[in-house]
Amino acid sequence: MNGRDAALVLTPAAPGRVRSLLRVGLPVAVAALLVTLAIVNIAVVKTWEGQIEDGVLWRQEGANVVAVEVAPHHAGARAGIQPRDVLLAIDGQEITSVSQVASLMQAGAAGQARVYLVQRASADLPLSLTLESSPVVQHALYYSLALVGILAVIVGASVRLRRPHDQATLHFFWLTVAFFGVLAFTAAGRYDRLDYVFDWADLVARLLLPPLFLHFALVFPERPNAWVRTRAGRASLVLFYAPAAIIGLARVAAVRGAFEGQAATAVLLGVERSAYVYLAICLLAGLTLMTLALRRLRSVTAKRQLRWIVWGSAVGVLPFVGLYVVPLLAGFPLPYTEYTAVLLGCVPLSFASALVRYRLMDIEVIIKKAMVAAAVVVLLAAIYNGTLILVGLVLPADSDDRGSFWALLATLIVALVAPTLRTSIQNALDRLYYRDRYDYRRALVSFARELNSDLDLQRLSTRLVERVRETLGVDRMVLFLSSGAPTAQRFRPFKAAGFDGPFDRVIEPSSVLGARLSLGQTVVLGDAATRRMSPQELAVWRESGLNGFVPCVSNEVTIAVLAFGHRPHGEPLNSEDITLLNGVAAQAATALENARLYDELSAKAGEIERLRQFSDSVVESLSDGLVVVDLQDRVLRWNRRMETLVGVGRQQALGRDLGDLFNRPFVEGLQAARRESPLGASMYRIPLDVGVGEERRQLLVNTAIAPFQTTEDEQAGWIIVIEDVTDRANLEEQLRLSEKMAAIGLLAAGVAHEVNTPLTGISSFTQMLLDRADPGDPDTQLLEKIEQQTFRAAKIVNSLLNLARPSGGEMRVVDLNATISDVLSLLEHQFRNHRIQVRRHLDGPPVLVRGVEYKLQQVFLNLFLNARDAMPRGGSLTVTTATSGSEALVEVADTGIGIPSEHLARIYDPFFTTKADGRGTGLGLSVTYGIVQEHGGTLTCDSDPQQGTRFRLVLPLAEPSPAAERDATTGVTHA
Repeated sequence: MNGRDAALVLTPAAPGRVRSLLRVGLPVAVAALLVTLAIVNIAVVKTWEGQIEDGVLWRQEGANVVAVEVAPHHAGARAGIQPRDVLLAIDGQEITSVSQVASLMQAGAAGQARVYLVQRASADLPLSLTLESSPVVQHALYYSLALVGILAVIVGASVRLRRPHDQATLHFFWLTVAFFGVLAFTAAGRYDRLDYVFDWADLVARLLLPPLFLHFALVFPERPNAWVRTRAGRASLVLFYAPAAIIGLARVAAVRGAFEGQAATAVLLGVERSAYVYLAICLLAGLTLMTLALRRLRSVTAKRQLRWIVWGSAVGVLPFVGLYVVPLLAGFPLPYTEYTAVLLGCVPLSFASALVRYRLMDIEVIIKKAMVAAAVVVLLAAIYNGTLILVGLVLPADSDDRGSFWALLATLIVALVAPTLRTSIQNALDRLYYRDRYDYRRALVSFARELNSDLDLQRLSTRLVERVRETLGVDRMVLFLSSGAPTAQRFRPFKAAGFDGPFDRVIEPSSVLGARLSLGQTVVLGDAATRRMSPQELAVWRESGLNGFVPCVSNEVTIAVLAFGHRPHGEPLNSEDITLLNGVAAQAATALENARLYDELSAKAGEIERLRQFSDSVVESLSDGLVVVDLQDRVLRWNRRMETLVGVGRQQALGRDLGDLFNRPFVEGLQAARRESPLGASMYRIPLDVGVGEERRQLLVNTAIAPFQTTEDEQAGWIIVIEDVTDRANLEEQLRLSEKMAAIGLLAAGVAHEVNTPLTGISSFTQMLLDRADPGDPDTQLLEKIEQQTFRAAKIVNSLLNLARPSGGEMRVVDLNATISDVLSLLEHQFRNHRIQVRRHLDGPPVLVRGVEYKLQQVFLNLFLNARDAMPRGGSLTVTTATSGSEALVEVADTGIGIPSEHLARIYDPFFTTKADGRGTGLGLSVTYGIVQEHGGTLTCDSDPQQGTRFRLVLPLAEPSPAAERDATTGVTHA
């Protein structure tokens, strides 16, 4: 790479990336290297079984091998070897170098006797010496210490990785490295190069641990107006490391031979003692400084961090210093107290917990649990040993029953007593710790179970918030209720306590807090779970004075949230309090859900009632009559329109049968329609008699019928809608009459112009010819016939004019036979042109009915024209009249194409026609049906495709006077 390339690579951002890599990579690399060396050290200790030695330090002085130092209480001292003795031979073999002594030691075995020939003051002395094995490391102790050391350095590296930009984590990492060196490195006794590395590493770690611990105790956590952060304080920190440097240099000088003879040994022993003294002083000093600093801290988090460190350091430091270091320095070491070094692992663990803020609020809880466990262990051990002692006192000394049976009995007693004992001690400590609030906490659990009995959401929420706030001693409490779908829940404040004003902050589903609460997770501001929250979100909730949120979960759905603030002096709740609150929240979730469901059901019931009233209003406001009947035709519903239409009140109609409220033909028509169309039917222009006595009248109504079904799709009755179309029928009649009059007027005018003029000429010329004709002339008869036909044509024209100029609408007696004959005469020519044969079967005597003549003419005219149109290729038209009791019967039958069955139900509908465009208006049968109804008659139709159609007209007979009958016969109308 050339210089230009290097300049391009080394951009200003490169140093930052290098620093970031070092922050992450250095702790990992150092921890990996140290753990590897620890594993090697463990392997060396495990495989080293010690070496054979005589307890004498020999040194080469010229050609002589001289005893420099004799270890007291070892083989050399017991044999009588003294310093400055010259070794001449071992077992008769001359010794001239120290290496020969080492070779003979390796060739020997522990317990083997050797004869040493030494020279002392010019005298040769044979001494008997028994070889022994050199001391080895205690495996159980070393393995425990090494495991704690490895755990410490791994914790230090992980804390550094989690917070690489925090300077305190770097200091802590090197502190854990020092702890690691003290606990994991040790010389195995091989005295080779690797063994010296471990020995020096152990010494360096023991010298660096005290100042590092004291330094860290001064700077973490940050304190207001800390002396160590001043310029003088930072300069004074060098003095903490000075003793370590002095002790280390003394060790180097002693090893390098700066001291002769026993002075070197004394220096080395002094170095070891000084290192322990230095370690003890710094550990106790650091613990004291941190304890004093607790009073000056104002931050709740910093105070909790320091409290963690103080308790953890006290557990690790005090037993080690008090039980091991002090007795060791005093010269009377206690047995097994070296195992207290394992407790030193609590120191880095407590520092790590404080740095990452792990369970900072649970110091008292953890201490309380530790005290309970310790008390239980001590008491159980006392019970076990007391049981064995009691058995020993009761049974004779020479009894054979003092063995395993009584040990098993003592174990069984301990197992039975342990649960009760633990519960009793736990309750006693809880009562001592919580004092006045102890009974409140116990009552809170019972209160939570009783919440389900209260279904008033407002009252339930108030009781819950106030009781929890009073029991836990928090300054603020809020109950949030969820709204929206379970996947997008929004929590709105429902009840709040402890705030100066109204509380209206909402937990949004899009926020980290809302998402975690929807998953049923408890959130405490400041814990590791809130790191994903934005600074703005954290600031909002901290400003509101809330510190934690506990979800109330029911059926895996968060339905509410209990949010709490702080205790007095800003102290947050610990995990034990939050566990208690979680238990209350679980019970409260069910109660809140029940209360909310009850409120929702009440609201639904109110809504259903409002909907019922609304539907009643709609039904009552209908312009058509509505009747609902059950399957037995008993009235279930009768709206206001039916009251005015029929004249029967609702209370009078409910529960009654339809036959009691409507005339029989109407009811039979309804029943027939239901049988023919079970899914619903419609009837048009049905006569309905309403009213009683003088107020009785007849209406024309359209009726719709539909099945009344329940929510389970089961039929429960029928819905009948009745529409009064009487006024509409009258309007249609007026329209029909206007159209008819217009059409007939045009026709009459045409006939008058086109027919009357030639008829007048024919009649005049015929009469002239008759006046001149001889009566005996045969042509005279022909002229008379011409005159008769002319009169007949004039009569037809006059009949047509009568249709165009009807008489008044006054009812009078009409002869149906005469009316039918007049209409047939009018259409005779058309029938002849269409090859239609007319068959008349008219009853002999006049068939008299009361009606409007021109309207009845319109009825038969429409029926005959429809028959003509149905027989385009010719056929026969049969017209029959008859009487039956008080009714007149008229049948009009043709042999035409017939009416399809699907059209039969609609032939009376206005404007319904099957004719081609321009050939019919669809009003003929509709008008005909209306006229028949006006005359109190009925019109029915039977049709068979390809065979023909038969219309049957039934009208009430009239009872005319003889004069009326004569008038009907002659066609005379009285003024």
